[in-house]
Amino acid sequence: MPPLVVIAGRPNVGKSTLFNRLAGRRAALVSDTPGVTRDRKEAEAMLRGRNVRLVDTAGLEEAAPETLPGRMRTSSETAVATADLVLFVIDARAGITPADEHFARWLRRQGRPVLLIANKAEGRSVNSAVLESFSLGLGEPLAVSAEHGEGISELMGEIADRVPPEAEAAPEAERPLKLAIVGRPNAGKSTLVNRLFGAERMITGPEPGLTRDAVAVRIADEQGEIELVDTAGLRRRARIEAALEKMSVSAAIEALKMAEVVVLTVDAVEGIHDQDLQIAKLIEREGRACVLALNKWDSVADRNAARRAITDRLQTSLAQMRGIEVIAFSALTGAGLDRLLPAVRRAYAIWNTRVATGELNRWFEAALERHPPPLVDGRRLKLRYITQAKARPPTFVAFGTRAEQMPEDYQRYLVNGLREHFELPGTPIRLQLRGTRNPYVER
Repeated sequence: MPPLVVIAGRPNVGKSTLFNRLAGRRAALVSDTPGVTRDRKEAEAMLRGRNVRLVDTAGLEEAAPETLPGRMRTSSETAVATADLVLFVIDARAGITPADEHFARWLRRQGRPVLLIANKAEGRSVNSAVLESFSLGLGEPLAVSAEHGEGISELMGEIADRVPPEAEAAPEAERPLKLAIVGRPNAGKSTLVNRLFGAERMITGPEPGLTRDAVAVRIADEQGEIELVDTAGLRRRARIEAALEKMSVSAAIEALKMAEVVVLTVDAVEGIHDQDLQIAKLIEREGRACVLALNKWDSVADRNAARRAITDRLQTSLAQMRGIEVIAFSALTGAGLDRLLPAVRRAYAIWNTRVATGELNRWFEAALERHPPPLVDGRRLKLRYITQAKARPPTFVAFGTRAEQMPEDYQRYLVNGLREHFELPGTPIRLQLRGTRNPYVER
């Protein structure tokens, strides 16, 4: 297990910028708005030949535990309690503040190794602030500018020297299944992640839009590890105005594209909205397996009526993912949640399905005989054979004379037949068409 390096400090001192600089990529959202980071964000990095696990945390603020800043501080304190090295970041341009002094005293009591970082230290005008930071009692400060990359090389060397040796790695397991949790704001995505993780890993509360970045955690079931990604709520594009929310939505969509299975979380009390269907169609366009999660099921008054309404809406508005598995549960109480991960595994297995070419063509011949291809410009399409090009999602290629002219309704007939005959419910199916070339026509 790589050593854990936690970046801590008050809000807006440049922790996320430093996190991205050390990680070598844009792993966390960065904005001039204070308090952008709310949940802990992790990334692995190689620093001077040492493998470390970096953790970006929310800004440390004094606030009541039940408030949002208080819940964010509790999350940061949890990360510090498990750190092998804490990077305590101050703003060299702003100088030492009472909040810096307060949290420096708190850090000294934690008994964790601390490296003091004076960020935003570009230019000579901040030398006095760097010298002043000796008063925090955390040792010699290291002056850096995360935004401009100044002092980062020296910082990497210091981290590599101070972290303990890496624990002996366990035997390499299979690659974890990549699972993204998506949905509209306030559908209960972070509560669901916390329940699956078994601890308060994500900041939750009644306020919509608490999650801003895509945050990954690892869990395990009977079949192996799962990399679980919590994402920001996805609203209609017309309602997204703030630049920060645009970045949050972009991170959520990127997480969706990198996932193998997506859990579309819906507020069961409100039912399926048009925006939920738009997200489902995005999942289908990206070719990802999907499970529909009806959260807050314990608050639904008439469950039979709710199920009928949801089933009717799926049949009329989401035919391209016919047969999608629907799991109803309460993330808050955990009731019914034991059925979610098995459904995810089933969706993943279907998404990986491969069909033998012989069996596929026997079905193809029967399908053509049952419903012959239509005439196009007065001439009938001559379809010869079909093969599966790949899985993830199942992708089939049909060959024949003028196959590329096949009407959309006949393509849907073939796709629906593939789905029913080979038991591929709820997964996207791709059908590609390849016409044969006639060299005499070209002459």
